[in-house]
Amino acid sequence: MKVSVSYLNVRKKNVDRVIYLLDKTNVDFIHVDVMDGKYVKKKANTFSEVEEMAYYTKKRLDVHFMVNKPLKYIDDFALLDIFCMSVHLNIKNDLNKVFDRIHDYGIKAGIAINPDEDIDLIDPYLDKIDVVLVMSVYPGLPGQEFIKDVLPKIKKLKDKIKKSNRDILINVDGGINLENKDFLGDADILSVGSAITNSENYVEVIDELRG
Repeated sequence: MKVSVSYLNVRKKNVDRVIYLLDKTNVDFIHVDVMDGKYVKKKANTFSEVEEMAYYTKKRLDVHFMVNKPLKYIDDFALLDIFCMSVHLNIKNDLNKVFDRIHDYGIKAGIAINPDEDIDLIDPYLDKIDVVLVMSVYPGLPGQEFIKDVLPKIKKLKDKIKKSNRDILINVDGGINLENKDFLGDADILSVGSAITNSENYVEVIDELRG
């Protein structure tokens, strides 16, 4: 199990310090939520802000675009050390073009699916994606509680991937903590925010999440 840490709930003045501390842990990725104020109401993490944040870490970035037109962002963000870029199903750009552009840079392409969306909606894109980002909260706001109704969806997704014979990773994002992580054994990556960044011992919590 890999762990990707979101800093969306961290106050701006504290972000550099938190990222610096995370860089000293064995966490796998830094999870970056990019919001355009249109796909979701909030704006967060412009390219210049993420570029500045990345100065404080050698960890690869796991970028989650909550934007209507990710094609406007990909070329800039591809300049950073990025493991994956994930976009949502219901965006204004053509998804196939988005995935092709991401792959042009040798970056993994992910599709994000919201708690109220049917997992079968990803079927037309199984040959194009490397990661499915299963949202266990609704996008746009940090600190929400984990939605248990997504658990059957994750199980169905695991079976779907197995039948596809594709090496697609499952990344679960939202409300994950030490109390519910044991329900997520089918995931390959856990994207976790406050359970880590609000803790007194990052390494201890990261290790427990993996266990």
